[in-house]
Amino acid sequence: MSGHPGNPEPLSPRAKLAVTAGKAAAAVSRAAGRGSGSVIGGRVALKLDPDLLGRLAQHLDVVLVSATNGKTTTTRLIAEALRAAGPVVSNALGANMPAGITSALAGGGDARYGVIEVDEKYLAGVARDTTPKAIALLNLSRDQLDRAAETRMLAEKWREGLNGSKAVVIANADDPLIVWAASSSPNVVWVAVGQEWKDDAWSCPSCGGVLQRPGDDWFCGECGFRRPAPSWALSGDHVLDPHGSAWPIRLQLPGRANKANAATSAAVAAVFGVPPQVALERMYQVQAVAGRYDVVSFQNRQLRLLLAKNPAGWLETFSLIDPPPTPVILSVNARGADGTDTSWLWDVDYGRLAGHPIMVIGDRRLDLAVRLEVAGVDFRVCDTLDEAVAMAPPGQIELIANYTAFQDVRRRVGN
Repeated sequence: MSGHPGNPEPLSPRAKLAVTAGKAAAAVSRAAGRGSGSVIGGRVALKLDPDLLGRLAQHLDVVLVSATNGKTTTTRLIAEALRAAGPVVSNALGANMPAGITSALAGGGDARYGVIEVDEKYLAGVARDTTPKAIALLNLSRDQLDRAAETRMLAEKWREGLNGSKAVVIANADDPLIVWAASSSPNVVWVAVGQEWKDDAWSCPSCGGVLQRPGDDWFCGECGFRRPAPSWALSGDHVLDPHGSAWPIRLQLPGRANKANAATSAAVAAVFGVPPQVALERMYQVQAVAGRYDVVSFQNRQLRLLLAKNPAGWLETFSLIDPPPTPVILSVNARGADGTDTSWLWDVDYGRLAGHPIMVIGDRRLDLAVRLEVAGVDFRVCDTLDEAVAMAPPGQIELIANYTAFQDVRRRVGN
């Protein structure tokens, strides 16, 4: 690491000016009601000092977190764990491209650790700028088909970008694409956390052959590329550490996917000297992450807000909602931040929602309605959230939305 963790070297006059201008731009954006301002603030700051991200990170012990699903939650869990060892700065609201990351770090002058969520496309560049001590790679699956490269190409980019990196890479041994991406790194800690969604991982990323997948194992019969032996593992409600000790996971966040996120976070925390017991106890504090999993009151009803942005995410979300006859509201948009291509709806098994009363809202509610019709699931199309809530039978409502639809809902319910 350059610099000294916890002992920031003074910023140059140019860097100070960039930080000040960025904060001013963010404040103007907030005052105008255009969100947190972190992205515009970061853009202004980087225009004035293109090397600002590296300068802001130089005194921090940095961990980067990247994946298709679970980045924001895992970033939050790691940040909670590392607070046991010192002050943390993090882009907790998920602004995960260079501008948002720069903006977050500009507010963390006293921090010792930087826990940073990074958009998949920007991982290699941010790693180059911030010299991370650790990089957590969780999963790769299809997402934003109009914007992102095919998953194998993304894994190849990561592989090239991580080649020879000094960072400890904490990687999911159960995802062949992640293993392929991480195997160019000299220092990898493998974690077994499972892979529910396998539809992007049937061909060998190394040679293109067909992967054999007996049980939880996987290997390529043609080139010998195979699942590495993990040193950490998720086992039911416990994390197994490299010594074989089992540590209980107690979370307020629901679902198997979040236990997987906690297991990875415990392995990351250990790189920074925080023991599993301490790390996992601290993770219990997290009740919601940027509105996800929050239960809110709206129109005299309780709504649980759930985010699902792509097929793998929808699959995990279906596994944690309450069983029928719990009412479910589904909301799908296709704006820039979601990806404008909705063909991914056909990759989601909406048949799993059979028996739930379903209300459909969002900009692309008719696309979703066609998909549900084909899946043979009963539903009603509604124009607004208010109408959908009014139509829902009694009981807490599960509301599942993709990215911008989720933000629309949060604004409407005042969350």
